[in-house]
Amino acid sequence: MFESLLNLVKENAGDAIINNPAIPNEHNDAAIETATSGIMSGLKGAVGGGNLEGIMSMFSGGSANAGSNPIVNAISGQVAGNLMEKFGINNAAAGNIVQSLIPTVMSKLVHKTNDANDSSFDIGGIVSSLTGGNQAGGVGGMIGNITKMFGK
Repeated sequence: MFESLLNLVKENAGDAIINNPAIPNEHNDAAIETATSGIMSGLKGAVGGGNLEGIMSMFSGGSANAGSNPIVNAISGQVAGNLMEKFGINNAAAGNIVQSLIPTVMSKLVHKTNDANDSSFDIGGIVSSLTGGNQAGGVGGMIGNITKMFGK
């Protein structure tokens, strides 16, 4: 899933990272990887914190709601912090990056997951990668039910 998500971030990194003077061109790839890692970490953190229901709600709520989702807001904060720490940019520059990148990427991720004609992401694979493939505690059965719910 990381590679697919990395590609999605790259596709949407134009003005947020690539054309942004706050991120020198030689650091564009590292900034894109930092954003991607932050998204994965934030999603894993939500699942690890027991908020699998919140993740599922986000994915079933449609792409229009992804930008206002509390999980997306938490991911944005985490990515902004990572960008500030790693690249020495100020809070406003980091905020501008995540404001234009993270909600867009998350909306597209939700849309692609719900699009029966797009196999680049599927909810079962996403949940499995977020839980480390952990089948304990009924997660495996839940993944199966969730996958059926999305028709993939």
